[in-house]
Amino acid sequence: MTKILVLNGPNINILGRRMPGVYGTKTLDEINDAVSRKAETLGVEVTFFQSNLEGRLIDCIQENWGKVHGIIINPGALTHYSYALKDALSDAAVPVIEVHLSNPYARERWRRHSVIADTARGQIAGFGWRSYTAALDIIAALVKEEEGE
Repeated sequence: MTKILVLNGPNINILGRRMPGVYGTKTLDEINDAVSRKAETLGVEVTFFQSNLEGRLIDCIQENWGKVHGIIINPGALTHYSYALKDALSDAAVPVIEVHLSNPYARERWRRHSVIADTARGQIAGFGWRSYTAALDIIAALVKEEEGE
């Protein structure tokens, strides 16, 4: 069965109360539930992990090496400066999709640069919680195509 790791970085754990005008009113648990329901319809298995600590995200990627077929990641603020996270994603040797709830290109100038972007197959941003379910749809299809299914 196709296994997808869904990673969330700093401050994603307080969704629902954190700037709801920007990030929406759904909590991380509600988003994870929506992703789980989508995974069932696609016949894929998802594992979720969130941390406010860069090293814990890297550890999770390394611990799942060879166990997952793809990674969906919302790196939060780590998007803009974490070369260590970028290296871990690159070393994972699986398709990666970067997601964001808001559209970083419509916000402050410093949010417009992602050090993760060239490691990822693509970015999905600006669609709120739907960014995650869209990413799952796409990564499941990519994995199936690459495995010749």
